[in-house]
Amino acid sequence: MTQKQILLIACILGALSVALGAFAAHGLKKMVDAYYLDIFEKGVKYQFYHTFAILAIGVLMNQFASVNFNLPVYLFVAGIFFFSGSLYLMTFTQITKLGAITPIGGLCFIAGWLTLAWSVYQSK
Repeated sequence: MTQKQILLIACILGALSVALGAFAAHGLKKMVDAYYLDIFEKGVKYQFYHTFAILAIGVLMNQFASVNFNLPVYLFVAGIFFFSGSLYLMTFTQITKLGAITPIGGLCFIAGWLTLAWSVYQSK
């Protein structure tokens, strides 16, 4: 991926994070109880954290021009999809078994951070 593509992904995910957070604060709390609202907000929080990580990678690409940062970006996006996505789905469907998907996203987040560290460590 190019730096521009990574930054665009971060921008889109950031806008989506703000929209989902606003929806949770203003609309969702009228639709679900506090338990599911908390689950949804946790999804938004982790989406935002990893959106900032993707944004930082886009910026780091200038500093570490020899490093390929694709894998950490893919892992962070997958983590958002599985972790946050499963929490969003669980909130709307109230099917708690969807929570079994959430740890897959967590593992993607961990792997993303570790591959990011490895990429920077190996840089010239």
